Amino acid sequence: MVNVYQDERSQQIFSLIDKGRLMQQAFNGMTLLDYAINASLVLSYVAIHRQDKAGVISFANKFDSFVQAGRNQTQMQRIMECLYDQQTTFGESDYSMLCPKVNQLVGKRSFLVLYTNFTDFSSLRRQLPYLRMLNRRHRLLVVFFEDPELQQFATTPQRTESEYFEHVIAEKMIYDRRLIVSTLMQNGVYSLLTTPDELSVDVINKYIEMKSRQLLT
Repeated sequence: MVNVYQDERSQQIFSLIDKGRLMQQAFNGMTLLDYAINASLVLSYVAIHRQDKAGVISFANKFDSFVQAGRNQTQMQRIMECLYDQQTTFGESDYSMLCPKVNQLVGKRSFLVLYTNFTDFSSLRRQLPYLRMLNRRHRLLVVFFEDPELQQFATTPQRTESEYFEHVIAEKMIYDRRLIVSTLMQNGVYSLLTTPDELSVDVINKYIEMKSRQLLT
């Protein structure tokens, strides 16, 4: 009876990893994809030890790999083997393909942590209908990235006309990321905007926060 009760209470946690060209951006010698993979491994480990089931999906312009959610003794090994030597692609990721595939493979309502990158508001606008579709059937958390170098540049003094225009562009890009957060919120989709070096800690904290508030069901 205890085993059945625990299994019913456990939730499925899937890391959805975007491998498109926008995840090629590098910070401190690692790509955004590398950071996403590391965060997915940490999240999976924590989820399993909190009696949840962890799984992984990776995709780009086509569906790439899938590990069904589980929490047995070999689950972390399966996830690590799946994520070993993953590479980004040069094309744009196909979210219209992702939605039906996820709904086909993930029958039970699950917590989906999507690691991606939106550089401007127009890139979100193209994918928003598909994010809403995922969120209708599951609980979706969209994780995307601040650019630390851009943030630092935006705070430096402006000395020339050229630097002034560069600052305007930088501030527009920073504003777009804030607009993406508010737009996702307006559409009922949770989001996490973080820097690459703080990604793993922020994702774990968000998972624990949402679980404690019973927002994963």
